[in-house]
Amino acid sequence: MGADAPKQFRLLDGVPVVVFTLRRLAASPLINSFLIATHADEIRPLNQRIAAEGLARPFRVLPGGDTRQESVAQALAEVPHQTEFVLVHDAVRPLVTRDQVERVILEAERCRAAILGIPAMDTVKEVKRASLPEDVALITATIPRERIVLAQTPQVFEAAILREAFARAAADGFTASDEAALVERLGHNVHVVLGSERNLKITRPGDLEIAEFYLSRERMAAEVGR
Repeated sequence: MGADAPKQFRLLDGVPVVVFTLRRLAASPLINSFLIATHADEIRPLNQRIAAEGLARPFRVLPGGDTRQESVAQALAEVPHQTEFVLVHDAVRPLVTRDQVERVILEAERCRAAILGIPAMDTVKEVKRASLPEDVALITATIPRERIVLAQTPQVFEAAILREAFARAAADGFTASDEAALVERLGHNVHVVLGSERNLKITRPGDLEIAEFYLSRERMAAEVGR
């Protein structure tokens, strides 16, 4: 992001992105409690800030790892044994809607594993970079767009399946960029629920400006609907 503060603590509508995200998730009564993984030195201030939100549900801020997989694994270890389903969401996807959250939860309850995703609009190329300059790649295949979706979060899984997936990955030394990939390794089907381009992941400096624009459009639509 090119800034001193981590992206989840940059401000969106005057509040840290992670807090804005929690507000969106907390709009759904289907979520019973929250575990928030962060760097150790951020635990106390983030805990205080979230406490001020009055989420009306239990929450806990705990130390995460160096990667998403490590952070989710550490949070998963704190999930109560009787929990039936676990929802994983990127702190930097603040514009997720209650409808999206609840649709993916309900689909996971039906099929045991579900994520949000959107169709790929661009042509997708498989490439390799061996023996080429750092900024050059060689196309090895073109993947039909109709076979591609871009994964988003929330990703929701039956808790027992997710625990097994993380245990197997740890035993095999396997890493992946999302939880669905770990569950897929077990041979479980993972369903994709249609998400939205507005459920963007804030990664680059311009993404905050896009998020602010989408937020303003949401408010305009809400005003028109009154």
